[in-house]
Amino acid sequence: MTALATIHIGLKQLGIAEDDARDLYERLTGERSLRAMRPSQHQALIDELKRLGFKPASTESRRRLDGKYAPKLQALWIAGYNLGLIRNRDDAALLAFVKRQTGIDHTRFLHYSDDASKAIEALKAWLARDGGVDWRTWKDWEPSNGCRIAMAQCLILDPEHGARDFWPTVCEAGGISAPNQFNSERDWHRVMNALGARIRAQQR
Repeated sequence: MTALATIHIGLKQLGIAEDDARDLYERLTGERSLRAMRPSQHQALIDELKRLGFKPASTESRRRLDGKYAPKLQALWIAGYNLGLIRNRDDAALLAFVKRQTGIDHTRFLHYSDDASKAIEALKAWLARDGGVDWRTWKDWEPSNGCRIAMAQCLILDPEHGARDFWPTVCEAGGISAPNQFNSERDWHRVMNALGARIRAQQR
């Protein structure tokens, strides 16, 4: 991936709009245009985006863990990361958590629901207790988990107005113009990742 593509992905992941991006460029390099920068300045900008919470995609991070219950566990683990509760989003950290909760070394060995539920329910309880996720809301709506996590994120970012400004915030974070344009789980992942980057930036 080129440096320019990496920068554009980082800006989108962090929810940095065009004018703010140009201010960032100027602060770091003295230039307001990516085209005017030298390669070393592009790298300096990528390093700053990483410092702000940008997580470049990698083959390792995209690979899914094996096992029937792995997708659910990974989704909850990344939700915890995007709520600012979990510092290490790596699968190795998730597997260590699973081992502590179940005594089982890997998600591929979680064959029974009783074993898997120990880790799943522990994660859900953590996200509810310390992240403010209300698992009781939006029960009849298919993408309810994305909404639940995003609502908790909005309240972390703005405890006073987060609930009132929920839809404008998530539409802006997802690059979507209206709520009825949320058509897929991927839309909500984009929102949660963008809001998560803002939460982690606040924690620094």
